[in-house]
Amino acid sequence: MQLLEPKFKEFHLCFCGYAECDPLHSYGPATRPNYIIHYILDGKGIYQVGERKYILTKGQGFLIEPETLTFYQADREEPWSYLWVGFGGSGAAKLVQDIGLNSRQTTFQCDYGEELKKIVFSMLKHTESSTSNLYYLQGKLYDFFSVLTRDIVIDSYEDENKESMYVQKAIAYIRNHYSEGITVLDIAEHLNVNRSYLYTIFKNSLELSPKEFLTKFRLSRAKEQLTLTDVSVENIAYSCGYRSPLVFTKAFKQEIGMTPSRYRSTNRTETKAHLVASKEELDEIGEKGKKFIHNQRNDLALKQTK
Repeated sequence: MQLLEPKFKEFHLCFCGYAECDPLHSYGPATRPNYIIHYILDGKGIYQVGERKYILTKGQGFLIEPETLTFYQADREEPWSYLWVGFGGSGAAKLVQDIGLNSRQTTFQCDYGEELKKIVFSMLKHTESSTSNLYYLQGKLYDFFSVLTRDIVIDSYEDENKESMYVQKAIAYIRNHYSEGITVLDIAEHLNVNRSYLYTIFKNSLELSPKEFLTKFRLSRAKEQLTLTDVSVENIAYSCGYRSPLVFTKAFKQEIGMTPSRYRSTNRTETKAHLVASKEELDEIGEKGKKFIHNQRNDLALKQTK
């Protein structure tokens, strides 16, 4: 669910959702324009922000800050299910600090998962952009934060990676210039380091080579466009830094396991299936007799927030 025109400028709900992930389902590396809090209801997975990687399980959660590069992936054996709330506004940063989270403290533990789940599922039942619903959702957003501030436990981690400054600068350069067809050599020259050193610090910090990271970043952007737009595959290839649609298609198929066109059609079909599968649980938690609102706009919004 996504609100297209927020009514409250200082602090407002942007979107929310719930998913039961397949094994190794992942998102990123990518950046998001809003704050997002994920809370894990079951299973486990990996959350990575910059060079920091966390293994998180049921009862834990993580914060995604605006324009910060992140990656998260469900476990192979015990894939997680989670809910998420995206929010923004001029006062959002202050409220995030109120619950003890910031750029260095992005993970937490909370023992009130069922309450958080009821709040989010209640939000999902009020998807129309009416004045009444907007006020209702605003109240539920504050309820969500109220539960999080109740005995929340913040996990503290120290940055032990001496090369983190180079890695962060490399990631920022990729984020700002990936569409320009940059190469690993361009990244190394920007940092004024040799390619061997760049390879070493990426493998130490991210367990990926610079080339692998650059490819994953580009393809994550491509996946977003394939899911959310009807832009041609050719134009998506160029916008993601590929000089040839054929090279893009080959890289996409090698990484994702299917062509871009197939991914576009399959992903939209699977998202609709997830919504249908979630409906029964939503109805049990909601008021009896009410039907879960389901339409094409919600399909598209749910894809954007995963």
